Amino acid sequence: MTSSDQPTVVVVDFGAQYAQLIARRVREAKVFSQIVPHTISAAELTAMNPAAVILSGGPASVYAEGAPSIDAGVFAAGIPIFGICYGFQTMAAALGGTVAQTGLSEFGGTALRVTEPQSALFDSLNSSLNVWMSHGDAVHTAPDGFVVTATTQGAPVAAFENLDRRLAGVQFHPEVMHSEQGQTILEHFLYNIAAIAPNWTMSNVIDDQVALIKQQVGSKAVICGLSGGVDSAVAAAIVHKAVGDQLTCVFVDHGLLRKGEAEQVERDYVAATGIKLKVVDARERFLEALADVSEPETKRKIIGREFIRVFEQAAREVVAEAGEQGEEVEFLVQGTLYPDVVESGGGSGTANIKSHHNVGGLPDDLQFSLVEPLRTLFKDEVRAVGLELGLPPEIVWRHPFPGPGLAIRIIGSITEERLAILREADAIAREELTAADLDRDIWQCPVVLLADVRSVGVQGDGRTYGHPIVLRPVSSEDAMTADWSRLPYDVLARISTRITNEVRDVNRVTLDITSKPPGTIEWE
Repeated sequence: MTSSDQPTVVVVDFGAQYAQLIARRVREAKVFSQIVPHTISAAELTAMNPAAVILSGGPASVYAEGAPSIDAGVFAAGIPIFGICYGFQTMAAALGGTVAQTGLSEFGGTALRVTEPQSALFDSLNSSLNVWMSHGDAVHTAPDGFVVTATTQGAPVAAFENLDRRLAGVQFHPEVMHSEQGQTILEHFLYNIAAIAPNWTMSNVIDDQVALIKQQVGSKAVICGLSGGVDSAVAAAIVHKAVGDQLTCVFVDHGLLRKGEAEQVERDYVAATGIKLKVVDARERFLEALADVSEPETKRKIIGREFIRVFEQAAREVVAEAGEQGEEVEFLVQGTLYPDVVESGGGSGTANIKSHHNVGGLPDDLQFSLVEPLRTLFKDEVRAVGLELGLPPEIVWRHPFPGPGLAIRIIGSITEERLAILREADAIAREELTAADLDRDIWQCPVVLLADVRSVGVQGDGRTYGHPIVLRPVSSEDAMTADWSRLPYDVLARISTRITNEVRDVNRVTLDITSKPPGTIEWE
C-alpha cells in the first residue's frame, strides 16, 4: 500500500521548525503525513482529500500586520482539524473566539490543568500534566460551540474541542518530547476525533520512494555519494531497490575520514548489498583546496563544491567504463535529512544556522538532478528504514558523522598532521564507548581538536605545550535538539588517559556539557 492509498494528514506550516516534527509524530502514530505552506487555498487543500489537517505553531502574533493565516474556508470544509499553539490561536480567531496578550507569557515546562477529563483529547489522562509552552498571546474565549477542556495560569483557554465539527486544539506543543502524554493527546485526535486507522509503516515509506525514484529516473544512470554513514547507505539501498544496476555508488576518500572508514565501506557495505562501487582517491585534492582555511562556512562550501566536482568526474568515468552503450549520468543520490534542510535555512521561516555540504554548500552550476529519498525524514526514521531494507546493524546503528568529515572537527586550518592527531583521538573514544556498551545510549560523540589552541601540560616529567581535545557526547532523538550525555566517570577517565598517553601533541582532554540549543552538535 502506498501513500496514495493511505489516509493523509496534512500539516499546515506557519513557519515553525516544529512543523516537520509534527509530521513525524503523526507518522510515529502510523498515519501518513505531509506538509503544505499556510498559503494553500481551501480549494487546493480539499482537493488533496486529507483525512485530517493539523495547524502548526509559529513565531507570529495572529493580530500582527502580515501575520500568516489560512483560508477560512478550510474550517467549513468538514475536515477534522487540530490546532497547535499559533495554529490553535488562528483557529480560535477565525471561528469567532478571542485571542489577546494576558501579560503572562509561558515558555518551557508549564502546569496544565485538565478541566474536562472525559474529553476526547484528555480521555483517561491525568488531570494535571506538565506540557511545553511557547507563547505570548493566549485564547481568552473559545468560539461558540466549543468546550474548554484545559487551562494554565497564562492561558485561560489552553485546549478546546467541538466534536460535532471534529475540531480541536491546544495551546501547548504535544509534538515535543517535553510535553507529558503529548503523543497520546495527538493520537487521541487522530484515532478518536478524526477516526483514522493506524496502518502506515516504514514499508510504505520504502514503497513510496521506490515508486517516485522509478518515475524520476526512468532508465537513466544514477550515481550516489556513499560515505559509509547510515544516511547515504540507506539512500543508496532505496535507490538500488528501485533501479538496480543503473546505480553506481561513488566513495570519495577525501582524506577527512575517521580511522578505518574507507576499509569499512569497501568491505562491509558492498558485501551486504552487492551495489557497484567506484572508489575515488581525492585526498590530495581536498587538502589543497582547504589549505589555510579556518572559517567554518568556507570549509563547508569548499567541501560541497569539491564533492560535486569529483562526482562529475566520476560520472564521466562511469560512462566511459560502460563503453558505447553508456548513457550520460543525470542523477546524483544524496542522503539529505530534514535537519540538514532546516539548519541550512530550507524550512519555511527558518534561519540559516549553518550550510550543510549537501544543501547550502552545493555549487550554483550543479550538473546533476538530485535524488533525495530521505529529505523528509529524521535520523531515527532513517534507521528504521535501513532495518526494514535488511542493512547490517553495524551500518544502521553507526553514529552520525558529518559529510565534511573531520574538517569541521578541527578548529583551525586543516593539515595532514592535525588530521592524524584527531583521527587517533577519535578512534580511542569510539573504542572505549563500544567496550563500555554505550554506543546506543548516546546519539554520537564528536571528538574535536582545538588546533589553534595550545595549553601547558606535564608529560614524562617535562613541560609540554600541546593541543586540547574536546569530547562532545550528546543524546538526542532527532538532532533538532540535544543534551550532553552523562557518561560514567570511569569511561571518561579511560578515554582521557588513553588519548593523552597515546596521541602525540595532546596533553589535555575536556568535556563539552552544552545542550542544543544554544550550541550545535558539531563545533563548526
